[in-house]
Amino acid sequence: MKNLLLLLLFAPGILLSQNNDVVYDLLIRNATLVDGSGKDKFKAHVLVRNSEIVQIERDTSLEFSAEKTIDADGLVLSPGFIDTHSHGNPLETPGFKNFLAMGVTTITLGQDGYSPSERDLNQWMDEVQKIQPATNIAMFAGHNTLRQLSGVNYDTLPGEEGLVEMEKLLQNAMDAGVFGMTTGLEYNPGNFSGEVELERLAKIVGKNGGLIMSHMRNEDDSELENSIKELLAQGKHCPVHISHIKSVYGKGEPRATEIISLLEEARAEGIEVTADLYPYSASYTGIAIVFPDWAKKPNDYESVLKTRKAELQEFLRNKIADRNGPEATLIGSGKFKGKSLEQISKELNKPFEDVLIEDIGPYGAGGAYFIMDDELQQTLMQHELVNICSDGSPTMRHPRGYGSFAKIIETYVMGEKMLSLEQAIHKMTGMPAEILGIEDRGLIKEGYKADLLLFDPSEIKEMATYEEPHKLAEGFKYVLVNGKIAKDGSEFSGERNGKFLKRP
Repeated sequence: MKNLLLLLLFAPGILLSQNNDVVYDLLIRNATLVDGSGKDKFKAHVLVRNSEIVQIERDTSLEFSAEKTIDADGLVLSPGFIDTHSHGNPLETPGFKNFLAMGVTTITLGQDGYSPSERDLNQWMDEVQKIQPATNIAMFAGHNTLRQLSGVNYDTLPGEEGLVEMEKLLQNAMDAGVFGMTTGLEYNPGNFSGEVELERLAKIVGKNGGLIMSHMRNEDDSELENSIKELLAQGKHCPVHISHIKSVYGKGEPRATEIISLLEEARAEGIEVTADLYPYSASYTGIAIVFPDWAKKPNDYESVLKTRKAELQEFLRNKIADRNGPEATLIGSGKFKGKSLEQISKELNKPFEDVLIEDIGPYGAGGAYFIMDDELQQTLMQHELVNICSDGSPTMRHPRGYGSFAKIIETYVMGEKMLSLEQAIHKMTGMPAEILGIEDRGLIKEGYKADLLLFDPSEIKEMATYEEPHKLAEGFKYVLVNGKIAKDGSEFSGERNGKFLKRP
């Protein structure tokens, strides 16, 4: 009798397996679990009920009852991927098939300093939740948007009234449950901000347990260290995170090591700093990135053309030459999308700088820019402080929005073997959850939400290219969001079960 009691007390899996009244929503049998922690994989059954993982059973001889059973023998079961830097409008594309197809079940919006231009983000989030996005969404308040809403806009030195208004708007956003603030200091109007303003806002973020994610002021190799140090100063008040870490013009593993050493030294001093990265050597942003500040808002472009056109031509010639030439700029939107600046120049029979000035302008297109060094970026990618992101969207003409997470597995796990599967999954699940402060996702763990992927790593394929950037990734057999199947094989269920996540 004593032995029977001990058995019942310490073997709950056996007790439940023999209880005919217990019927789970889903049983995933005989899966190889890569649980997101970075630890070694193991075989187990996983049971899901009411959107949660309720049991992980390593004794695979046990039987359970479930509404649906998936035989996962030979397949990897991992947490759904968490994209720490993504873009999109859930009111326009709530299905987010590009993200689901590459295993992403949680995206982050409000990036690069821009969030919805709403004084009350609660209202906007409620509107999105009503139409039910297909992925979970973690929201950030954008610093550039705070400047615009507060009336500070292009002020280099905001007055006290403007600073207080920005602080108030940020606090309202934090109260609404955003995970922190993003900055886009390379863009208008964020590039007009200074140390005092950024420090005051960082204190608001820190007081509320949030995070600052930053598209830093300048990613050129010569200015990168200054940009990192500017962000680390804010890190005295709250955790900070470098968005899409890169070195424009930098080359080689030694340079990557120097960059990483700045982060390691800061962490040794108590500053919580991390970074993310997308696995491509071309960036993507508005063409304004190549224009000088004096040719962009709030300056009048037409006046610049009348008074400083020759100077602008010279600036653009030199800028594009520094960025690996016109063949390294691929226009991604507008009437020239899909063509390089070099191609357009030949077709129009005019110098590429005049194409930029007369036919595109500083706000006439976005583009992909082949400006990064593979060895440097791959060295950064492998470091323990760097997680994976896409910086992509459903509409952007860059393969990263459709292929980033698939590429990590196909190229860097299965191909180059730069990462183990456990390391790669950790960089796409448990690590981003920890950075963001999401407490119930990112791991396969009892009590956690059932955002799950089932796949054979050898079958994962990144299909998107620069020529065809909107081809969906292949190979993820099942994608579950909050316990519901969003993708089964190549078919999307159409059931949108994402949630707006709120900062704990």
